[in-house]
Amino acid sequence: MTLLDTVRRHSRPGFETPPTPSAPTGAAAELSGVRRAFGDTTVLDGLDLRISTGEIVSLIGRSGSGKSTALRLLAGLDGGATGGVRTSGTPSVVFQTPSLLPWRTVAGNVAHGLNQIDVPAKEKARRVAETLAEVGLDEHGDSYPGELSGGQAQRASLARALVGEPGLLLLDEPFSALDALTRGTMHSLLLSLWERHRFGVLLVTHDVDEAIALSDRVDVLRAGRIARSAVISDPRSGRPDPDLKAELLAVLDVAVQGATEEAGE
Repeated sequence: MTLLDTVRRHSRPGFETPPTPSAPTGAAAELSGVRRAFGDTTVLDGLDLRISTGEIVSLIGRSGSGKSTALRLLAGLDGGATGGVRTSGTPSVVFQTPSLLPWRTVAGNVAHGLNQIDVPAKEKARRVAETLAEVGLDEHGDSYPGELSGGQAQRASLARALVGEPGLLLLDEPFSALDALTRGTMHSLLLSLWERHRFGVLLVTHDVDEAIALSDRVDVLRAGRIARSAVISDPRSGRPDPDLKAELLAVLDVAVQGATEEAGE
């Protein structure tokens, strides 16, 4: 399945993290004038970024541009920035590597996503079962991570992130390690879940095609700020926009000048 096939199908009608201050009404998350430096290197320099409730935003940029740093700030995993960092409720994260606990079953890993929430045991079991069914793993609840394929492991990671019903889903290159066919399937799954629950999404990716095809807006991060913010005129329509792609690639090429590798990027 190609990425174009994926968005055509949907063109019609982790980890739990510590809570952060609430975002403004209508916003799933917002960064306001955020600055983050590592030693003498300033990675984010007055970054402004807003994700509305029910909106999919992709953040692209060269290695070292600060994409993952921005995501970690929203996830509550980095407290070293200045400026405003606000989210609606507790966000959930899916990383490139599923990072499942190998000694727990798939159901046990998904239940781990409810550790920050006071949920009765019966309700927890119901939520886990329903979420596993949503991601197509209802027959693998008793399996262990080592018995899963790469795509199944990432589905389990997605289920763990969603079981707590977050208002914001943070995706840090979650599909980049998958083969093309599995990536298409995961794109389809993401859009299906998003259509059903309408959480806000921040997708960090190097893939411009992926960003354009899945998003309502694509932001290019350069020199610690948004260098270009492109609203997709007909999001997830399945119609490629070669002019927009060329424009975004041009901005990314400019960003090569002086780019440095960021730890963890």
